[in-house]
Amino acid sequence: MDFSSLYESCSQCPRKCSVNRRANQRGFCGENASLKIATAGLHFGEEPPVTVFGGSGTIFFTGCTLRCSFCQNYQISQKGMGTEVDCGTFVKMCLELQNIGAENINLVTGSHHIPLIADFLSEAKNSGLEIPVAWNSSAYESIEMLERLRGLVDLWLPDLKSLNPQMSAKLFGARDYPDVASDAILWMIENSPMKIVEMKKSGETKEKMLSGVIVRHLFMPGRLEDTASVLDWLKNNADGKSAISLMSQYTPVPFKEDSESAEKRQKSLAAFENRLVSETEDSDIRDLIEAYDFDYLFYQELSDDTSWLPDFTRPQPFSNKLATPIWHWSKGFLK
Repeated sequence: MDFSSLYESCSQCPRKCSVNRRANQRGFCGENASLKIATAGLHFGEEPPVTVFGGSGTIFFTGCTLRCSFCQNYQISQKGMGTEVDCGTFVKMCLELQNIGAENINLVTGSHHIPLIADFLSEAKNSGLEIPVAWNSSAYESIEMLERLRGLVDLWLPDLKSLNPQMSAKLFGARDYPDVASDAILWMIENSPMKIVEMKKSGETKEKMLSGVIVRHLFMPGRLEDTASVLDWLKNNADGKSAISLMSQYTPVPFKEDSESAEKRQKSLAAFENRLVSETEDSDIRDLIEAYDFDYLFYQELSDDTSWLPDFTRPQPFSNKLATPIWHWSKGFLK
C-alpha cells in the first residue's frame, strides 16, 4: 500500500506538524519515516484478561505524540532510544511471541506510525499471526488514522489521562487532549464490543479478552478532582461497554537528562504533587469507585515498590517477574 503522502506532509496525529518525515524531517514525535522499536517480549504487568496465563506479547515503539513530563518510558518516548526495523523483523517478532505462548500482540505507543504499522501487521497476519492484537496508546489519535487499524486490531488499551485542558497543556503539551482522547475512545468502544472467554490451565481458570476496550486512567497525586471527572465521564460513556482500569501506582521517575531539560520538566511536574500516592488518597479513590459501581473495573493495590520502573538501556528493561524479553534494540533477538 502506498501511504508515502502521509509521511511527506505528516498529519497523522492531531498535532499535524506537516513535516516531510521521508526527508528525515522530524515533528513533535521525533521520528522520521522509519519504524523504530526499543524492546519486545512477554509482559505480565497488564490487566489479568490481557496477560492471562502466557503474558502479553509487547512491542515498544520509539517516539510518541505526547510529551508527558512524568513518562516512565521517557528513554524511548522522548529520547529516541531504539533501532530501525523492517517488515521482516517485525513479523518475526510477532511470530516468535506467538510461538512462546503470548496471549496477544500488544503494540505500545505506535500512534505516530499507524500507516506503517498497519502495513507490517497485515503482513504478519498473512504470515501466520493468529492471536489477538492489542493497541496500547495514549488515545491522542485521529479517527481517520484509527480507521486504518480496523480489522487488524482486536483489543484497545487507551489511556484517558485527563479531561482538564490546563493540566493536559502543562503535563502532555496538548491542550486539546481531552476532546481528542474522548472521541478516540468512543470510536474504539463503538467498533470493538467486549468478548471475554474463560481459559483453563492446570486446574486454574482465568478470563481472556478476545476483543473490546480497557480504558486506563492513572491517578495523579493531589489531583483527586481530575480523577473524579474522568470517572464521571467513564460512567456515562463507557460503563457496561468496556472495562475500566484505575491505576494508583504513580511513581516519580529518576530522569537522567541535561540540566536544561531537567529544569523544563520540573516546571511541568509542578502542576501536581510529584510523589507516591498516600493511603488517604487510596481510601478516597476506593470510595469513588464504590460510589460509581462500575460493571467491570480493575484497581491496583497501593504499593511503595518502585522496582518495576523500566530501564531501556538493559536487554531486560523490567524486573524479571514482570517480563521475558526476546528482542532488544542494542542486541536484536536475544536467542
